[in-house]
Formats: sequence, C-alpha cells, structure tokens
Amino acid sequence: MALYARVSTRDKDQNPETQLLRLRDFVAAHPDWHITREYVDTASANDLGHRTAWKALNDDALRHRFDAVLVFKLDRAFRSVKHMHDTLAVWDPLHVGFLSAQEGFDTTTALGRLLLNLLASLAEFELEMIRERVIAGMERARKEGKAIGRPKGIDPQKQARMARVLPLLQSGSVSWRQAAAQAGVALSTLQRFVKTTTPTG
Repeated sequence: MALYARVSTRDKDQNPETQLLRLRDFVAAHPDWHITREYVDTASANDLGHRTAWKALNDDALRHRFDAVLVFKLDRAFRSVKHMHDTLAVWDPLHVGFLSAQEGFDTTTALGRLLLNLLASLAEFELEMIRERVIAGMERARKEGKAIGRPKGIDPQKQARMARVLPLLQSGSVSWRQAAAQAGVALSTLQRFVKTTTPTG
C-alpha cells in the first residue's frame, strides 16, 4: 500500500503529516495491509511539474512496487475528473487499486469498479462543458465587439492541434508544457494561441 499526501504551497498552516497520521491509522485497521512507501508533495494540484512525489508514485506503479494507493481525499491526488479517470485507467490494467479514506472510494471493490466506469462518462462530460463555455465566451466577445481571431504566423495544422488540447488545458488534465508537447508546438506558441483566441473579461 502506497500513501500519498499533498498540501498546497498556499496552505501555510497545513502539514502533510496530519494526512499521513490518518492514513496510517486507516491502514492499521486492516491487519493484512502494510505500507510500502509514503509520497508527499507540497505543491498545487495543477502544478504537476513540482509534484515530484506524484511522479515518483506513478513511476513506481508502473514497476508494480505496490498494489494500491491510499489518499485522505480525492482532491489531494487529482485536479479534475478527467485527470482522475486518465490516471486510474493506467493503474487498472496494472492491478493497482485506488482508495480515498474520506470519501470511501475504493476501486478494489465491485462498486468502486462501477464508479470507475462512470468516471469515463463524467470526464467526457467535463470536457464537453469546457468546450461549450469556450465557444459561448468567444461568441459573447464577438457580440461585444472584442477582437477574437487566430494568431498570425502559425500554421493552420498547428492551430488545429492546439485547439484540440485547449479543453484538456482548461480542465487541468494536462500542464502547459504537456499540452504544448501534445500539440507539437513551443510553449510560447501555445501561450500566444490561447491569449489571442480565448476571450477575457
């Protein structure tokens, strides 16, 4: 059993040990469980670049170094429904379960596996809602006379790829660097594209 705890850099009064104490007690209540390793991050949920313990945990999951991950609350691990679904979709074939002490989420049970399937639908719904908000925002901006257009000097194919990763970026499923890599463009190019195509205000 791997334990994962995270506090945000803005949570000045929080200590990850508070989460870990509860997780250790949770494990102690199950005699056949044992803790393999504890992973701790001090970073925002969206800041995957600085969540080095989270990266190490995922690397160890691929190496089959534990058979389940336990967190205190879902939001300690995931930044969106899609992020949760995509992560668990990788762990499931590896037979790595996921448990949340606070919400009682447990993918090692039949009910947990059912909820995992529902996550796929929720993740798609979340992305569709983001797409609709982006389109509605651009339409509102046009009606208000704001300039909404494609940045000059960017290949149309690159623009199409960046448009496809925009919902993932908006949902927090990928970081800026990950989105740029998926679109095959420089980070600065993606940032310029988002700035010139997404309405503000």
